[in-house]
Amino acid sequence: MARSSKQSQEQKETVGRVMHEFKHGELRIRGTGPKVKNPKQAIAIALREAGASNQETPAENRKNLRKTKAKEREGATASKEGSRAPSRTQGTRTPSPRERLRGPARKSGGTTRADLYAEAQRREIPGRSRMSKSELERALR
Repeated sequence: MARSSKQSQEQKETVGRVMHEFKHGELRIRGTGPKVKNPKQAIAIALREAGASNQETPAENRKNLRKTKAKEREGATASKEGSRAPSRTQGTRTPSPRERLRGPARKSGGTTRADLYAEAQRREIPGRSRMSKSELERALR
C-alpha cells in the first residue's frame, strides 16, 4: 500500500517560496554558495526546508520545518530580504570564546584571517569560508 504524501499548508508555502527563489535565480546552495541551476536540486532543497523529504526521519523533518519557519519570520530568506543583505546588523558579531581570551586584535598592524573574513562577509564575497588568508586578501582587492 502506498503512503499518502500530503503536505500541510506551511509546507506548501515553503516549497512555493523556495521554487520562486530558484525561478528568479536567487536560490543558493547553503544560503551563500553558488546559485542552484538544476531544477531537481531546487526541489530537493525545497522539500528539505519544508520538512517533507523522504531522505530524513520524521523528527528531522519537523526540526527542518521549524528552523525554516523561524528563518522566514526573521526575514533571513532571499525572497523576504529583497536584497542579499545579511540579517544581522553590520559589525555586531560576538567574539568567540577563543577571541575573548586572546584579547584585542593584533597591534603589529598585520590583519588576521578573521579580520579578512569579516570584511569578506560584509562585502558578501561568495566562497569566502573556504578561502585561505592569502585568497581572502586577493578577493578583497
